[in-house]
Amino acid sequence: MKSYYAYIRVSTVKQGEHGSSLQEQRSAIEAFSRRENLSISGWFEEMETAAKLGRSQFNKMVSELEKGRASGVIIHKIDRSARNLKDWARLGELIDRGIEVHFVHDNLDLTTRGGRLAADLQAVVAADFIRNLRDEVRKGRLGRLKQGFWPMAAPIGYLDRGRAKAKEIDPHLGPLIRLAFELYGTGRYSLHMLRAELFERGLRTASGRAIPVGHTARILHNPFYKGIMRIGTTGETFEGNHEPLVSSALFDRVQDILSGRLYPRTQIHRFLFRRLIRCERCGRSLSGERQKGNVYYRCHDLGCPGVSIAEWRIDELVRTGLGLLRVDDGDVGDFREVIQEGIAQEIARVGEQADGLSRDMALIEQRMERLTDAVLDGVIDKLTYDERKAAMIAQKLALQDRQRAGDWTKWQSIAERFELGLMALRGYEIGDDDEKRDVIKSVSSNLIARQKQPVFPMFFPFEDLREWAISSYGEPRRGAVRTFLLKLHQIIGRPIGEDRDYSPGG
Repeated sequence: MKSYYAYIRVSTVKQGEHGSSLQEQRSAIEAFSRRENLSISGWFEEMETAAKLGRSQFNKMVSELEKGRASGVIIHKIDRSARNLKDWARLGELIDRGIEVHFVHDNLDLTTRGGRLAADLQAVVAADFIRNLRDEVRKGRLGRLKQGFWPMAAPIGYLDRGRAKAKEIDPHLGPLIRLAFELYGTGRYSLHMLRAELFERGLRTASGRAIPVGHTARILHNPFYKGIMRIGTTGETFEGNHEPLVSSALFDRVQDILSGRLYPRTQIHRFLFRRLIRCERCGRSLSGERQKGNVYYRCHDLGCPGVSIAEWRIDELVRTGLGLLRVDDGDVGDFREVIQEGIAQEIARVGEQADGLSRDMALIEQRMERLTDAVLDGVIDKLTYDERKAAMIAQKLALQDRQRAGDWTKWQSIAERFELGLMALRGYEIGDDDEKRDVIKSVSSNLIARQKQPVFPMFFPFEDLREWAISSYGEPRRGAVRTFLLKLHQIIGRPIGEDRDYSPGG
């Protein structure tokens, strides 16, 4: 008895559970085979749309038939076999070679001209149906995108909340994705190092493994995390309604590193002060090296011979400098009082800045409307429209970043730095090497190598706090307080507390 294959397919899992399910197709084929006295030697089941080429089970079945492993194939309906004409043509080639193709639902004799013509017409109708369906789906997706909603599954770090609803940040994975951008944006991590770090922090696959390096790169490339939805096949961009996970500035920095415009430098030897010491003469970073059990930092520029500093000397300098940032309780109160007054005055200006940003946002919205009118009227082409629209969306995101940062004033930043300085030495003493480096970078941009002498410059207000502490052994403290406050006025750009007397004894 001849043997035949049976092929059944549904487009989705949902369709497999309802409607023309796999089980219903199987039952119909089994009844047909009994009625026609055909023996089924193998089943090929597939849950994939026939609109796409490359269906694995279909291709495997055709390959087996071409090798003569069976006399033919039984399929439920023509539209179950193919909704693209290329796959239908492959079935036609099998028929031409004498391989039997039976359709349970469509009672057609494919060995006759009329039967082949009727089958061809049905296949063309099925292909046209899927093309129309695809167009309607695209229109629906485009409408959602224009409304600011991502119509596909939420990327990792976000959660789906239903149709026509913005994606929400995943409370567990969202912070890890934000951390991925922050770490890679430092330039100190390769993709492999970042993958390992995220695995330790808890970002893993469903099977508990580290996410692949390629997936890590795709996350960092995805503009969805800064609030922009991009269609990969067309390059079109849309502004999303969802809350961004990262700022536009951080996302752009990460893209620069990924593209090679900024080069991440991975470390083989993780010395404590690596890339934190700059040669005063040539401006290059000193390189650490270990000799006879000690670590030295040297400048390798040919014009800077003799620039070499032992690590223990740098460590001693840093500890001394951070120790001078500690302030007596009474003086702490004076500084905090001045800073709080500055914060109060600057908050009053935040409202004015917010009004200006709102006007700028409204102007961009008007420009985007005019741009849409221009492409509809044929004044500009689609490519120009996409480029200008992407630029305007980027400008809008930058303004939104400024709005979100508007509540954080310069005075608040100084207040945070001031409090940080009070605890800097303690953090340096108890921290590991990475935490020590973070403390140094929070108070200084770089240490300086002056031949064999290390210098520890500090940001404002730490430099002034250090000078103030030193002045306690010389000039009166209140004179140093006045100097500190005058520097505050210069940095902020507007004097405060003009009614107060900061002179010695005032």
